[in-house]
Amino acid sequence: MSAPLWDSKIPPTETGTERFDMVRMVLRGSSIIALIVVCLVLMLLTRAIERLVVGARRPWSSQFPRFVSRVSLRIMGIPLHTVGTPMKSHGAVVANHCSWLDIFSLNACQRVFFVSKAEVAKWAGIGPLARAAGTVFIARDRKEAGRQKALFEERLHMGHKLLFFPEGTSTDSLRVLPFKPTLFAAFFAPELRNELSIQPVTVRYTSPEGADPRFYGWWGDMEFGPSLVKFLKARIQGTITIVFHDPIAVNDVPNRKDMALLCEKAVRSGLPDIPEKYIED
Repeated sequence: MSAPLWDSKIPPTETGTERFDMVRMVLRGSSIIALIVVCLVLMLLTRAIERLVVGARRPWSSQFPRFVSRVSLRIMGIPLHTVGTPMKSHGAVVANHCSWLDIFSLNACQRVFFVSKAEVAKWAGIGPLARAAGTVFIARDRKEAGRQKALFEERLHMGHKLLFFPEGTSTDSLRVLPFKPTLFAAFFAPELRNELSIQPVTVRYTSPEGADPRFYGWWGDMEFGPSLVKFLKARIQGTITIVFHDPIAVNDVPNRKDMALLCEKAVRSGLPDIPEKYIED
């Protein structure tokens, strides 16, 4: 898995290894792998039935990612709390991006379909899982903008709730980077804007007691493997809080740039102030 784009001038604090940490990692990791394999088989079988009965829609198979996410967080021993309520209408969800762990955190709270960069589809292990879960892949190419807009519209008309990260990269979990307005364009299509809303969501991680407050962040040249190992072997875990802000009706906002700013402001309001030590220019 490639590293995130955003970087920090302040290096992360290294975590040591204590007795039984590796045993804990193996037990947790093997349990999660077994869970994913079993549920993936069941999901694919369910998806085959769906294609015959309801076509491209995913009313049943989409429940498996949520189940896997909730159980995986419990296996890792990370409590998940929610504030607010997920919107019931179809549309989009936008959130800050802290780590690969966001996928589990956000999937566990509601039935959503992630929007991801096209490169993820080619990642070993992750790519096939993402495709099976109904992820929408987009290319960073202006020539593909029309096709991607049409794909968004198709999925939204199916009643799918799409979730994307407008920052375009993950961070140290303490801050929210400026939201890029590009992906908001599809929601302003004349045939969609009157019926859709976008719900800003804040993903807030609280680190284990005594740990670096950026414990759950994933940025710079960090690799996926060591990050996964760190979470699996942690004897004491922190908490995850998902804050659902009020949905914003697309028709109430003049354009995609204003929508990006409104969502960014709402998401940032759900995070505490950055500790002075970690404020960067």
